[in-house]
Amino acid sequence: MKTTSNKYKIKLGVFITLGIAILFVLIFFIGTNQNLFSSKFRINTTFHNVSGLQIGGQVRFLGIAVGTIENIVIVNDSTVKVVAVLDEEVKKFIKNDSKASITSEGVIGDKILMISQGTTKEVKDGARIASVEPIEFSSILSSVEVTAKNAEVITDELAILLMSINDSQGILGKLLKDDEMAKDMEKTMENLRKGSKGLEQNMEAAKHNFLLRGYFKKKEREAEKAKKEAAKKTEVQNKESEK
Repeated sequence: MKTTSNKYKIKLGVFITLGIAILFVLIFFIGTNQNLFSSKFRINTTFHNVSGLQIGGQVRFLGIAVGTIENIVIVNDSTVKVVAVLDEEVKKFIKNDSKASITSEGVIGDKILMISQGTTKEVKDGARIASVEPIEFSSILSSVEVTAKNAEVITDELAILLMSINDSQGILGKLLKDDEMAKDMEKTMENLRKGSKGLEQNMEAAKHNFLLRGYFKKKEREAEKAKKEAAKKTEVQNKESEK
């Protein structure tokens, strides 16, 4: 009877010891994840809308988790203050001109605080950095909705146009459907090309005609004179600008 009691006590002791060990391991992992056992510093920033950011959410720098959100406080009706706790070892990389922004972990993941790189001095503990307001998903949906409506209107107009063409309505529809009209249009374009070529030839012949030669020479001299005056004016302006 006494032996059975001793075995029971030993089993109970082992069970309690294992439970305490597991508890310490869990506390260690949770503390490590929440930066409870490492040196840390705080920074804060403000937003008009934290867009679903939660206390305990991750803080990332260059895509690496460097801290957590410690507190979110409503300052007034248009400002929300966010306090973040970061690992001391990354303090030298966070600058006074770094900016905080809220983004999602993946497409529909949890909201996280992202800190950008900076170029000035290292931040101090408790420093406030600038922020970039998050883009609301509702705004994106509104923009997509407007684009979809515009696309729908354009599609309807194109459908009406194609129906008119198929019914041979309008000039374009008749050109596409009426072979005779298409041939007439082709002949008209050919006549215009021939007429343009003939006019060019007549102008060239007129330049060599002794009765009109003087007129064309005069026009050439006037054009040359205007060109020289423009060049001279440009030269004067360049000299004045150099002075």
